[in-house]
Amino acid sequence: MSVEGKSVLITGATSGIGAACAAIFAEGGARLVLTGRAAERGEAVLADAQALGAEAEFVPGDVKDMGFCDRVVAQTVARFGRIDALVNNAGIIHRSDALAISDEHWHEAMTVNVSAVFWLSRAAVREMRKTGGGSIVNVSSEWGLLAGKGHVAYCTSKGAVINMTRAMAIDHAADGIRVNAVCPGDVRTPMLESGIEARGFDPATAMAEMGKSVPLGRVSEPEEQARVIRFLTSDDASYMTGALLPVDGGNTAK
Repeated sequence: MSVEGKSVLITGATSGIGAACAAIFAEGGARLVLTGRAAERGEAVLADAQALGAEAEFVPGDVKDMGFCDRVVAQTVARFGRIDALVNNAGIIHRSDALAISDEHWHEAMTVNVSAVFWLSRAAVREMRKTGGGSIVNVSSEWGLLAGKGHVAYCTSKGAVINMTRAMAIDHAADGIRVNAVCPGDVRTPMLESGIEARGFDPATAMAEMGKSVPLGRVSEPEEQARVIRFLTSDDASYMTGALLPVDGGNTAK
């Protein structure tokens, strides 16, 4: 699963799956541009990646801004001469049904989880075509394949990412650009912990209980998602495009 020397842009890199990706790709010898809104956390993730030997930089910014999406891809190319892989990991979750969710939260979910993925991917495709191809990995969710109660905006947005993945895979296969998606189940991340705490539960206890419903018996660690993402960007996945990989401990098989 070599990513040695590949130029990789990772969004949402300040925590959770994104931070795990930074470390996993750094271990593999990739050159990294990391981005996210939390500058202090981003600098800490950057320092960890550099300690693993990666040539890397952190670019703070918000993917809700289409201009920023274009700029961070351009900055990756300016730094490394090309972009070989894009990991669209940045995401947001609002926990409400259709009657409870505000218009503001609906639009925010669609902008971060769908539009930003499109803007970043479009900018990356333009650059990848110039250098003979590349790889895009979108982080969707098992709730993009199925659905979850009380999360209408999240489920809708992650379902859109799945069909965007398929459509772009078809459109750009002839350009040598592979587009795939991972569909995580529950992952031990700050996003999941915050949702548990908001409902008044202890995260450690709640995650242990949640794990009992998963065929593998536990929730995922972020590194388990990151290793699959790294595989999809590597040449070992050279014949994979338009694929949707549930990394969910068997949940969607039930």
